Amino acid sequence: MKQAIKLPIGVEDFRKLRTEGYYFVDKTRFIRALLAGHADVTLFARPRRFGKTLSLSMVEAFFSQQHRDEAMHLFAGTEIASDTAVMREAGSKPVLFLSLKDIEADHFTQMLAAFARKMAVTYLRFPAIKTSLQPAEQAYWERVEWQQASLVDLQDSLRSLLEFMVRHTGKKVLLLIDEYDAPIQQAWAHGYYQEAIDFFRPFLSAALKTNPALDFALITGVLRIAKESIFSGLNNLEVSTVLSGGYADVFGYTRREVEQIAKDFDCMAQLPEIASWYDGYAFQGVDIYNPWSVNNYFRQDCKAAKYWANTSGNTILAQLLHDADKARWQDLQALMDGRSIVAGVDENVIYGSIDTDEAALYTLLLLTGYLKAVRTVDEESGLYELSIPNQEVRRAYRTEILSRFGGGEKDPSLYKMFQAMTNGDAQAFEEYLQKIILRTVSLYDAARPESFYHGLMLGFTLYYEKDYRVVSNLESGYGRLDLALFPHHRGMPGILMEFKAVKQEDKLDAAVKKALTQIQERAYTTQLQESGAEKIWCYGIAFCRKQVVVRLSERTTRYE
Repeated sequence: MKQAIKLPIGVEDFRKLRTEGYYFVDKTRFIRALLAGHADVTLFARPRRFGKTLSLSMVEAFFSQQHRDEAMHLFAGTEIASDTAVMREAGSKPVLFLSLKDIEADHFTQMLAAFARKMAVTYLRFPAIKTSLQPAEQAYWERVEWQQASLVDLQDSLRSLLEFMVRHTGKKVLLLIDEYDAPIQQAWAHGYYQEAIDFFRPFLSAALKTNPALDFALITGVLRIAKESIFSGLNNLEVSTVLSGGYADVFGYTRREVEQIAKDFDCMAQLPEIASWYDGYAFQGVDIYNPWSVNNYFRQDCKAAKYWANTSGNTILAQLLHDADKARWQDLQALMDGRSIVAGVDENVIYGSIDTDEAALYTLLLLTGYLKAVRTVDEESGLYELSIPNQEVRRAYRTEILSRFGGGEKDPSLYKMFQAMTNGDAQAFEEYLQKIILRTVSLYDAARPESFYHGLMLGFTLYYEKDYRVVSNLESGYGRLDLALFPHHRGMPGILMEFKAVKQEDKLDAAVKKALTQIQERAYTTQLQESGAEKIWCYGIAFCRKQVVVRLSERTTRYE
């Protein structure tokens, strides 16, 4: 591997990438596409860490009047460098770049304070404009600059700055807004969602709706959120998402780009592993790799690991787990088993309905990168076949499930439970499982039906994926067992679990006996026997709120 090559891990400034010798994946065709035709306002909805900020930085570096002299140098040798018509537009516009990704707050008042700081810093980038303003306008400018702006001042601050810029330069402004919905996701997670929406609606609409100072605008984010009318009355908006809208290969790496990186790093033999871990996204039918993870993979000497973290997606997944009913647990189990599900997708999502609207939930998981659209089942009704894209995302599911229940991938209780389970020690298995449930499961959770406990155990056993293939709801013998663990290594036992949930503690013993009888009568061990497992531990497990009973079947010796 060529260690001398600098990979741009976390580098989101195009100028820095080009001037400090970082490895460069040429996406300048995006600029050509914009010049060929663009809407007044275009929203690009893609998952986090897929290169949205760097792409906007590239657009700014190309068009900005402020940096006209360096444009030719920055774009020398790129795909568009020899296109005279395209390069004629370099340095042709005033550009305003506003990033909202770092607006993080636990309360609405904190969000407003963060916005006041953000707009003050933005105004300070244009000191020459202030001197050309009228006295009343200068007073307004100073209120923003000194972070003394009222709520109304803040809501109008973006529109006002665009107007000041066009009067100063004589040209309409190219507006770039990065991660516009990051503050809204924060608001949803911390309980001031409606207040945030009420603030953002005039803030964005005033700047984007029929604004004579605006040349055109590019906006990035994860979601569209059209139903909330955050872009109220904006009829000049076009949206590019993972499902439609063009610009499919702008964000993320294409297969050809990854192959070129592997060639440059002398790692062509690793391409199958890279595909298994970081490919699988389908943006408008185009095969896309996660660029953040690919870069980290090469940076870490081709070590396959979970590099991508999507904080917004984690919050959504936690909500899914907290409010999961039987149907959602079954879908989640199917996804983690490597299967696909068919679900409704509605890109006009609304945060407030995540816990009740199935289409909103799966749309959010799709747009945040936790699912991919395998195919369109029924376009008119918005039905898609969905699956987990790759190994990295599957492990993200596993980690989130474990952390949801207070475990975590390095929880010693899970390791000790694993030892007891694989040793056939039902008493120790029960003791460790009981401790974990008492520590992590609330009475609200424990009031759920058997599907909750099934999902809980599925999440725990995914901790053991290095040693076992975990399969949920497996058809075997004369029925469908709850959970089976197929060993990856000879000499390790196969494990089978059947779950029961009861409402009264005095019913636990009867329930666990019923589970063991079901295992035997329905020949659930068939598939494990056929897989070559030399020993099979069969566990009946019964739950009642926060109490659990674990019993081992008498038929746990070698199967001939």
